[in-house]
Amino acid sequence: MHTELSVPYADTAPDQLSFALDLPELPALETRDLPGAFGSGLVTLRLLGASHQVVLRTGHGSLTETLACLGDRAPHLPSTVDTQLAGVKYRFAVRTDPLPVGEFGDTVTALRRGVARSPYGLVGVFPGDENAITALLVEPGHHRVAWRTWHAYPQTGHLVATRTTAIAQTEGDPR
Repeated sequence: MHTELSVPYADTAPDQLSFALDLPELPALETRDLPGAFGSGLVTLRLLGASHQVVLRTGHGSLTETLACLGDRAPHLPSTVDTQLAGVKYRFAVRTDPLPVGEFGDTVTALRRGVARSPYGLVGVFPGDENAITALLVEPGHHRVAWRTWHAYPQTGHLVATRTTAIAQTEGDPR
């Protein structure tokens, strides 16, 4: 799913991003519910003016992954996070890559088109530059779900890419 957003994005550089698992759902510019992407749970993709949230609801509760410019928090972007929450084993990893000028636009265009074609994707294009995007893509599963996100910063030539995996925990599972 592709959407042209009508507001400029609030974060302007990768070093302004923060990661959180303890925030409520923030006001979204666009959302996409993906029932059945994780067994009987619900995955919701949320585009924010300041990046993204992914909400995973399970029979054990919910978790809300937020990667955004958060005015009330100092920027902090851990390279990995491993935890258990809402009945899942959760793993998050992030990478920030500077891309050469000639490669940046081609890379972002390919991402934008690929994610927009997927029945499990959501991509938002911010006004002023077709390469200013936030894209989210879910890889569905019954006991495991994964998602990837990309945040493109044409003004700095950086692409922030994340990969998250959530694996359902069973009763008595020591993991």
